[in-house]
Amino acid sequence: MNHSVTIRHNFETAHRLPQLGGKCVNLHGHSWWCEIEVTAASIPDSVVVEFGAFKGKIRQWIDTYLDHGVMLGAADDLVPVLLSHHCKLYRFGAGDPSDAEKLSHELAWPTVENVAILIGRVGSQVIRELDARVDVQVSQVNISETHVNSATWRPHGHS
Repeated sequence: MNHSVTIRHNFETAHRLPQLGGKCVNLHGHSWWCEIEVTAASIPDSVVVEFGAFKGKIRQWIDTYLDHGVMLGAADDLVPVLLSHHCKLYRFGAGDPSDAEKLSHELAWPTVENVAILIGRVGSQVIRELDARVDVQVSQVNISETHVNSATWRPHGHS
C-alpha cells in the first residue's frame, strides 16, 4: 500500500517562449500554482513527510528563485538585458548554471511542462535534505499557469 501527501504553493512569475511563436513570444506573467505529491510505501510513524519542513523548504526555494521574477531560456535575447537591470531571473538551459539553475540545465525553455519537471526536481532535492526516515519520493507534480492550462509530471515508475 502506498501513502501520499500533497502540498500546494503559488507564485507570480513571468516567462516567454519565443521558440513557439504566437502570443507566447511576448514576455507575460502568470499566477502559477503547483501541487507536489510525495509517496511512501510504508509509514511506520504514520507520516509520509513532515508537512511543515517539506512545504517550508519548497516554498523557500520557489520564493527565492521564481516568485516575482522572470523565467527565460538561457538562449533568450532578453537574458542579458534583464541581468543588466539586476532583475530576478531564472534561466532554463544555462550552459554555466548557478546551483539552483542546475536543476533545469538540460531543459531549454520555461514551458509549463518543464516548470513541472523543475519543481519535481526541487521536491526530490528537498526530500534528500530532510533525510526522511522512510523511503519517500516525488510521485506527481501538477503545475497550472492559468485556470485552464496545466501540466502534470510523473517520474519514471509512477503512473
